[in-house]
Amino acid sequence: MRPVTSIITVLMLLLFASTGIADSKIRSLCDISYPSDSRLEWRCLKLKWGDTPSGLFGERWQDVLRFNRMDRRHFLGGVSIKVPRNLEQIKNFTPLPLSYPDAAREPKFILVDQSEMFLGAYQYGRLVLSFPVAVGIEGHQVPFGTFKIDAADRRHKSNMYTMEEIGRPYPMHYGLRFFVDKSVDTWPSYWIHGRDVPGYPASHGCIGLYDEEMQVEYYSAHDRKVYKGLYKPLTEPFLQGAKLLYQWVVDPGSDPGTVHEIKNGPKVLIIGRSPR
Repeated sequence: MRPVTSIITVLMLLLFASTGIADSKIRSLCDISYPSDSRLEWRCLKLKWGDTPSGLFGERWQDVLRFNRMDRRHFLGGVSIKVPRNLEQIKNFTPLPLSYPDAAREPKFILVDQSEMFLGAYQYGRLVLSFPVAVGIEGHQVPFGTFKIDAADRRHKSNMYTMEEIGRPYPMHYGLRFFVDKSVDTWPSYWIHGRDVPGYPASHGCIGLYDEEMQVEYYSAHDRKVYKGLYKPLTEPFLQGAKLLYQWVVDPGSDPGTVHEIKNGPKVLIIGRSPR
């Protein structure tokens, strides 16, 4: 192996390890199947170092990321993604129904379809927001059923997990709590919150939404050190699913910015099984 090739290989291994891709053994998002995949034709594209979503897909870059249930931090050389043959067909992409009759009487209602790895926010049964999500890994599935948002915390942090790359408590910004499991001695709580969204199951039971602002705050120095010029820093517009959903649920006039109870919060229905 030539020296230059060897160096590139080492850097690629570091990159995959730093994003969790090495642990998941997933190199191709094309191998993950969703029920909605059959609605349109797509091809599999292996990304090169230096590729960017906007450089490859122009104004449809956010739609391609949504279609792959991923954010820009995981848009890396060596990873294969799905690219629809007609990008106009995925404008404002969502696999969720635009209307949900069962929620027609609900002022606010949240549907999480794990089989599609997507969340939808409905007002009186009409879809108003939708975002890709990161769902639970094997052994840490998101609980099924109907729940209710009962607490919120704009700058929530995990008291169980740390960011393995940098050792800080895992950020759960724009957190919306929907379940506390009192059947377990430790009373673990489950939240919808901001995190990185890699395009495959990655959480420990919570539901993760886009939060690229957090990634800039938490990862920027680490990424500059590890990626050594191969990784382009995130720039605006940031993908902000967690923030937008939080602002939709929480009245800004009564938000103290810290953890607080939510009275009469939206119902949350979690259906489907995450892809494997």
